[in-house]
Amino acid sequence: MMKEEAVTAVPQLKIKTKPLPATLILLLGPVAIVLSIIVAVSYGAATISFADVWQAITNFDASVHDQQVIRELRLPRVLGALLVGASFAVAGAIMQGMTRNPLADSGLLGLNAGAVLAMAICFALFPQTPYSLLLLFSFLGATGGAFLVFGVGSMAKGGLTPLRLVLAGAAVSALFGALSEGIALHFRIGQDLAFWYAGGVSGTRWSQLFIMMPVVIFAVLGAIALSKSITLLSLGDDIATGLGQKTARIKLFGMLLVLVLAGSAVSVVGPVGFVGLIIPHLTRYIVGVDYRYIIPCSAILGALLVLWADFIARMINPPYETPIGALIALIGVPFFLYLARKEGRAL
Repeated sequence: MMKEEAVTAVPQLKIKTKPLPATLILLLGPVAIVLSIIVAVSYGAATISFADVWQAITNFDASVHDQQVIRELRLPRVLGALLVGASFAVAGAIMQGMTRNPLADSGLLGLNAGAVLAMAICFALFPQTPYSLLLLFSFLGATGGAFLVFGVGSMAKGGLTPLRLVLAGAAVSALFGALSEGIALHFRIGQDLAFWYAGGVSGTRWSQLFIMMPVVIFAVLGAIALSKSITLLSLGDDIATGLGQKTARIKLFGMLLVLVLAGSAVSVVGPVGFVGLIIPHLTRYIVGVDYRYIIPCSAILGALLVLWADFIARMINPPYETPIGALIALIGVPFFLYLARKEGRAL
């Protein structure tokens, strides 16, 4: 780990940052993503040469089976994994910065479960819904989950604390999960929902990416534009207000971005947790506490995490696949327990 630290000046405030590691991530991260795409697209149940991969991208021939596999299956899957990873990571970074809660994550706070419940209702009542409306249902479900979690967590005397927020998220997630399973059994749509419960990007198609990609890019750019204000919020509402920040407006915009990012990701990959918990903490450790660095670096690292988790899931036991949610949970659960113990005195 590089020890050089610089100091970034904010009006009347100095925030420790590590611009050199952040710059390396921002410069080398896209290169790592491109190389990872090449590896993930080339290898799987069947290994395909790089020449065929390049031909499938630049001069697609539908009569060649390997090019069809690349163009119609692996490439949208890989791009979907990148978008999902960036979405979950940036959503987690925004939530942790705004709430000053080290355990904040869209999966732990009920947003993912709310999105899945909304999609279960959509599958049951409107089975022919196009993906654009499915994305809207997912967003509305995440919104409902967020309002319910924050409402339940605020009822206790003393207001919200990190522990109460996580407990409320667990309770709401369990409730929404039970309702989703009940709907699946009653309407016999369990097979349709199985993909989202397990978590995976194998079903990603170009039609989904054409809708999801501009939404995620817009939301990530919005988060970057809001990053300076999130940095001040992470230091406390009083400090942010004293420096002229309109905290209520910032939190509203930030939560809207979280809902869009989490809802978009869940509509593709399902209720995968812990990406938004692990990546922001790792990024803060590497680049410091300035969210102008944390948010773009989290997007890169989150994209790489989900992409490689999906690749490993395909390679463990081909042609069968391991749900990527299970692989990420193997890292996420111990990390969550470590954080809960570390922050125990403050909970």
